[in-house]
Amino acid sequence: MITNRPLPQTWDLTSYFPTFDGPSYRVFRAALAADLKTQLARATALAALSPAPGSARDWAAAFVGWEDLIVRLTHFSSYLGCLSAADSASEAYQAEEAALSMLAAEESKVKTQLLRGLRPADDAAFAALLAEPALAGASHLVKRFRAEAVYQMDAAQEALASDLGVDGFKAWSRLYDTMTGKMSFEMTFPDGRKETVPMAQRRALMTNPDRAIRQTAFVEGNKVWSAAGDACAAAINALAGTRHTLYARRGRGHFLAAPLHDAALDQGTLDAMFAAIAENYALPRKIMQIGARLQGTPALAWYDLEAPRPLDPLPEISWEDGIAMVQDAFDSAYPRLGDYFRDSVRRRWLEGEKRANKRSGAFCTGSSLTREERIYMTFNGTVGDVVTLAHEAGHAWHSHVLGTLRPIARDYPMTLAETASTFAEKILVHGLLSAKGMTPARRAFLLDMETNHMPAYLLNIPVRFLFERRFYEERKSGVVSVSRLCELMSQAQQEVYGPALDAESCDPWFWASKLHFFISDVSFYNFPYTFGFLLSQALFTQFRRDGAAFLPKYESFLAATGSASCEDAVRSTLGWDIRQKEFWAEAIAGCGGSVEEFEAAIQARAGK
Repeated sequence: MITNRPLPQTWDLTSYFPTFDGPSYRVFRAALAADLKTQLARATALAALSPAPGSARDWAAAFVGWEDLIVRLTHFSSYLGCLSAADSASEAYQAEEAALSMLAAEESKVKTQLLRGLRPADDAAFAALLAEPALAGASHLVKRFRAEAVYQMDAAQEALASDLGVDGFKAWSRLYDTMTGKMSFEMTFPDGRKETVPMAQRRALMTNPDRAIRQTAFVEGNKVWSAAGDACAAAINALAGTRHTLYARRGRGHFLAAPLHDAALDQGTLDAMFAAIAENYALPRKIMQIGARLQGTPALAWYDLEAPRPLDPLPEISWEDGIAMVQDAFDSAYPRLGDYFRDSVRRRWLEGEKRANKRSGAFCTGSSLTREERIYMTFNGTVGDVVTLAHEAGHAWHSHVLGTLRPIARDYPMTLAETASTFAEKILVHGLLSAKGMTPARRAFLLDMETNHMPAYLLNIPVRFLFERRFYEERKSGVVSVSRLCELMSQAQQEVYGPALDAESCDPWFWASKLHFFISDVSFYNFPYTFGFLLSQALFTQFRRDGAAFLPKYESFLAATGSASCEDAVRSTLGWDIRQKEFWAEAIAGCGGSVEEFEAAIQARAGK
């Protein structure tokens, strides 16, 4: 236990700016806006002259200038993101986020000019640019710029796309965030009590041990999503339609090409991973079937997927005890991570308070300018919330490990980001399982929580990927209706979950309620989670074999994530070839031991 005293549940953001819209905030924003214009003029002038060996120094300086803009822009964006998530009803924050979109559009224009100039550069000029001392440690990003430059419209079209994105493309995402942040639904509890519940708390209700509460939250929440169906469909169609238009204009051959580039992942690696998963659906389905037997139903309904089984769950956990559980697990298995987490708590980098007008979900954000991180969530007192806290702390630790590198070498893809977060989850759960005084009943409960990650990552995420892929295929031919979106979602759920999911209790509105489908900055915000889960499974298996001796190698891997593709980062630090289906199949098979332990724990609990 860190302390017996109450710990703050709200974060401290004053290291970003002392006050919102105060003097330092306004000076920072004005300087950023002015420097964006200056750098755009500089980059535009350079772009007219493709890099030649003699101009390498000027081009390197332009990249350094762009890097400085990114550092300040992400600092500003992280701050506003924290404010608006914690108070989604604030019109002032919403207005500033809209203004931020305009600044981001200007940065996009700077990047476009750099890409435009790189496109015709010959190999000799490009080699001279990479050799510039000012770009030491930045070669991976500059090479990615060159690869991306091939898929650019002319400068005027790219500038227009950036400008239109402020009030068009990104506006749909902002609309979704604002609309859903204010949503609530009428909840009738088994005792007859009625309460208006913010939508952000719906997920917690669907983890309640009482199935009637879960079902009511599911049904009543979906009534609200159904009422918002037209608006949500308009948003998701607009986002996908805009992407298709831009992909076509830029010469992208497939709608997955851009997400894969962003993920620093090869198509072959993605295909190998999903092929291995499809061949092994039986393992995560088995977990669901065990859960159905425990609750006495033929299969699980959608609202049962995250529910605790009738296995003597832990009582409600206080914020302080939740922090202590994470702290103890980190201290025991990974002391450096434990020290970092303790410092994060002390410096109030965590936001967990349960209140109205908070945006749903959880995330980790941070500033390269201050080299600080922040963790956002709504803590409802469940073990799942504690796992979420550990997950986000893993993200924060990843950023911290990269903190000594130059800013553009700290920008890792989501695929590798989810590896660190899931690795931290595993440390927590195994720490809890190793605690003194472990009873058969508690062991069964914790193993249920551990194994229930398999259906989440090996079934639920593939459902999202399958739905989104099919939706994007159909969107190429025109707008996809609300009813068809619901149909596509139900079909994907039935196909992937199979008989383990009650076909009459699917969630056709999952496409509307899942924030990930409405993020403007990235599409296919799904497969990186499964990638991270399975890669972290392989990492944790090696950690359990090698003990503390593995951790320096693990940190070397984390440090490489901003400077190499997924395949190269793994191969160069760990020696594994993730392009092979066999690697992923072995990682999935490694989950089987937990399933066997879970079944044994259930039998021990029952006294068999």
